[in-house]
Amino acid sequence: MTTTGPANLPGGDPAPQRRATRRMRIAIVVAAVTGIALIAVLAVVLLRESGSEPSVAPPPSAGATPTTSARTTPTPLPTPSKPTTTVGPFAYQALWPFSSVAGAAAWQRSYRSGGHQPWHLDPEQTALSFTTGYLGFTEVDRVVSSSVSGDEAQIGVGYQAEGRLAHAATLHLVRISLGLDAPWEVVGTIDTTLTLDHPRYGATVTSPLTVGGLITGVDESIRVDVRQLSSTKPIGTYCCLPAGGERQPWSARVSFTGATGSALTVVASTGGHLQGVEAFAITGLHPAPAN
Repeated sequence: MTTTGPANLPGGDPAPQRRATRRMRIAIVVAAVTGIALIAVLAVVLLRESGSEPSVAPPPSAGATPTTSARTTPTPLPTPSKPTTTVGPFAYQALWPFSSVAGAAAWQRSYRSGGHQPWHLDPEQTALSFTTGYLGFTEVDRVVSSSVSGDEAQIGVGYQAEGRLAHAATLHLVRISLGLDAPWEVVGTIDTTLTLDHPRYGATVTSPLTVGGLITGVDESIRVDVRQLSSTKPIGTYCCLPAGGERQPWSARVSFTGATGSALTVVASTGGHLQGVEAFAITGLHPAPAN
């Protein structure tokens, strides 16, 4: 007696069993996908609640112009709500353009609120303004070298002569006050062919004042001026001392009156071959208190 199912498949038609197995596999896959999705949603919720979700900056508005900062017109910085540290004494003689750290900080407040006089943030512009404006050496009108390292800068200033750039002096500048917008201050010169060594930098002096150093050159004529920030003209002048040779010592005696500030800028200059001023050196001194 034989069965009614196909040969070699005892027990009848297996189609219902295959369909049941397929449905079970589909159900398992759907459950796995659903579980993974639930886990992902739960992770996002937990990240948002814990504040660790990375922030994404909004895109710029249509037609917005990107902010750029030119060398002489930097973008004003926001005023900090509280100072982060206390400003200590300035380690150099504050010669120009500020007479003190307090004066530099006052400019910073003005700059942050309205962007006033951004050239204070440029050591090259500061060096040129000191030379042509404060000292009045209008012929020494260009930067011939520049080295900036951290809060200090050495800026060479000079002039065009006989088709080439000539070096007149290397100014030493230092940032004064605190912050990324701390302005530059002229504090002295890095002397080479014309030096101003005496009195020592930062010494307290009275009038008359004997100054001196070394000079290298031929048929030089040294002029000495005593300046202070509060006066538009020198408060003392000696002119002029013939000098020359290879690193030969020179010395001059100059009187000054009306010293009212905390620092004096003594300037020694020479020239006369190609133009009025061809080399100069400066130092910073303290005037003795008036009796």
